[in-house]
Amino acid sequence: MHHFSRLKAFFLPIVGALALSACGINSVPAAEEVAKAKWADVQAQYQRRSNLVGNLVATVKAAGKQEQDTLVKVTEARAKATSVQVNADDLSDPAKVAQFQQAQAQLSQGLGRLLASVEAYPDLKTNQNFLDLQSQLEGTENRIAVSIRDYNEAVRAYNTRIRTFPDAIGAKIIHGAKPMTPFQATTPGAEEAPKVDFGN
Repeated sequence: MHHFSRLKAFFLPIVGALALSACGINSVPAAEEVAKAKWADVQAQYQRRSNLVGNLVATVKAAGKQEQDTLVKVTEARAKATSVQVNADDLSDPAKVAQFQQAQAQLSQGLGRLLASVEAYPDLKTNQNFLDLQSQLEGTENRIAVSIRDYNEAVRAYNTRIRTFPDAIGAKIIHGAKPMTPFQATTPGAEEAPKVDFGN
């Protein structure tokens, strides 16, 4: 009888821990997949913006405006922004996420300079193609802000899940889960995706 009590005392905590950790067996990967899907939404919106920027640059060039330096900078920033990719498995690497954010911020700054320089050309501001691109770009900037917010909420939920009991047990032992990196402001004081002023 004494031997049974010892076995019971030994195995009961193990069985209890396994039962508690089972709570995170499905919920941790599910939360991770939600965050990865939200990251894909962020990337899709930035890709949409990149495509619109290419069209905007082409429209300004076609209008024959003498903003070559600004156009070159925007084109270079666009090329850099599209070359820096973060796949879903890299979301726990803060350096890779920061590099992506920085490239996108540089494109936003260049785009802002381009749109500011266009103010000097009233005929371009009445060009329907240019106005359509501005409108689409403004909508895309709003979608970027929403997708970043949704991604950050999913990351917060995932990171909380893998750090709190009982899910933390399964997250670490079974899944080897690591915290994901939220999208953070790359400029002091900025709380969301950079906004572009369209002069409306």
